[in-house]
Amino acid sequence: MFHGSIPALVTPFRNGAVDRDAFAALVERQIAGGSSALVPVGTTGETSTLSTQEHKDVVTLCVEITKGRVPVIAGAGANATDEAIELVEHAKTVGADAVLVVCPYYNNPNQDGLIAHFKAINDAVALPILLYNVPGRTVVDLQPAAVAQLAQLPNIVGIKDASGDLARVSQHAAAIPEGTQFVQLSGDDPSALGFLAMGGMGCISVTANVMPESCAEMHKAFHEGDIAGAQAIERRLIALHKAMFCSPSPGPAKYVLSRLGLCEPDVRLPITQPDAQAVQKIETAMALAGIKA
Repeated sequence: MFHGSIPALVTPFRNGAVDRDAFAALVERQIAGGSSALVPVGTTGETSTLSTQEHKDVVTLCVEITKGRVPVIAGAGANATDEAIELVEHAKTVGADAVLVVCPYYNNPNQDGLIAHFKAINDAVALPILLYNVPGRTVVDLQPAAVAQLAQLPNIVGIKDASGDLARVSQHAAAIPEGTQFVQLSGDDPSALGFLAMGGMGCISVTANVMPESCAEMHKAFHEGDIAGAQAIERRLIALHKAMFCSPSPGPAKYVLSRLGLCEPDVRLPITQPDAQAVQKIETAMALAGIKA
């Protein structure tokens, strides 16, 4: 099952188009840095501003570059169930190992609607599915009782939980029958270490875009029982975790990557690049984390 540090990859742009060369270099950097899987076109990949064809192209490119060295968990969420199924079908066709499917946004379904949405995807395509609960963006909150019900479906293998509620880890574990294979991944860098302590297995991370080695080392230390070592790494990264959201994401992550010469800082509207005040916070966090640009 999926575990460890898993970057939610940025989608680099140049002159308004996806920068395929920069994306390829970022993928190689993540694999070399010890990331245990990759997530293209998630929230941090600006999927909401990509065309459907661009979305599919980035997933295809990620699979082609990765060549099976680490799993690829393709972002495949949509606010329309049929569109989500189309994206999952494409991910399977091009060889992705799993998909990350966010709760439908804007149309505000109830729990029955959420269950029906994920069940329809489960029934349509035989590919491992990670649920993605991020109520701060989608408005809807996938409740533990619904997660437990969905965990019984054959293709639903886990959840990325970005609710910020660490109690969810225990609530999910208590509600899901013992012996069910279901992995819990954090979607919130600042609480990722606490998530591990509660029984989670990893984090789908924004910070890992800029410091893949350190994020991977933190997870490795925890899983090897070196709690003090994991804590020390986390203390060095905490300001950076926070700085990644001092301006609309992925603006801060792309700013750091641009300072490192790895991609342009370009984001797509309505996201804008960090202003001077945000840049100061990011630069301070970079220094605390030991990033030399």
